[in-house]
Amino acid sequence: MPPASPWTHHRRDGSADDIDFEIKGQELQFVEIELDPGESAVAEAGAMVWKDAAIGMTTVFGDGSGGQGGGFMDKLLGAGKRLVTGESLFTTVFTHNGHGKARVAFASPTPGAILPLRLSDYGGTLICQKDAFLAAAKGVSIGIAFQRRVMTGLFGGEGFIMQRLDGDGWVFVQMGGTVVERELAPGEELHVDTGCVAALTSSIDFDLVSVGGVRSMFFGGEGVFFARLRGPGKVWIQSLPFARLAGRMAAAAMGGGQSRGEGSVLGGLGDLIGGNR
Repeated sequence: MPPASPWTHHRRDGSADDIDFEIKGQELQFVEIELDPGESAVAEAGAMVWKDAAIGMTTVFGDGSGGQGGGFMDKLLGAGKRLVTGESLFTTVFTHNGHGKARVAFASPTPGAILPLRLSDYGGTLICQKDAFLAAAKGVSIGIAFQRRVMTGLFGGEGFIMQRLDGDGWVFVQMGGTVVERELAPGEELHVDTGCVAALTSSIDFDLVSVGGVRSMFFGGEGVFFARLRGPGKVWIQSLPFARLAGRMAAAAMGGGQSRGEGSVLGGLGDLIGGNR
């Protein structure tokens, strides 16, 4: 007889395990999750730091939301969704098989913050940057959200595909730098650097707006578009997207250093004047 699916609870009643947790650390954080007997948490492959011996591991294809009744095509579709959002084909489910309390810890791979969010508080759905998901209570489904506007998909910083997290339990998302949460009233707009949009509720309208005149586009260092977020709903803004951090590290490794004109056409000239080239 094949082993029972670790997602049976999700398939049976649609609710996630109500896990306890604690976020530890400052710039390089990890989340420590405490499980009761029979409770489970799911995480990205390779995210675990440590676990108590009573917690067993099960690797599942995709996000496992197909459960025991799901066929091969259901599992393949789930894995395909994760693949196009930049994640591994597999996730790992950690289940407490013993008595009393047991703990497992997961770490963020980049400097920044791990944000704990209960999906039931946000209408059951959260839209995130592609690599935001770190871990969750058993019962959370990890899918994809398409940008339907062509311009937003091309220049919105996240491409045409973002992560969609569905369920009613706790999810832990990783964001770069310092994170700011803003609640937007109906019709209220916020303009954000396209790479700094970390997450938003499904009620937020995500579009682009031009930065202004030609001079601002070419010499302002902010690119051609801002992300325009219109309420009602909540948005989470990250101060240091990983792509920006990686770009600056690569520039420093090549001897380029950092200049204030790095985002404009004057960036190269500034490097020559500053002796970085």
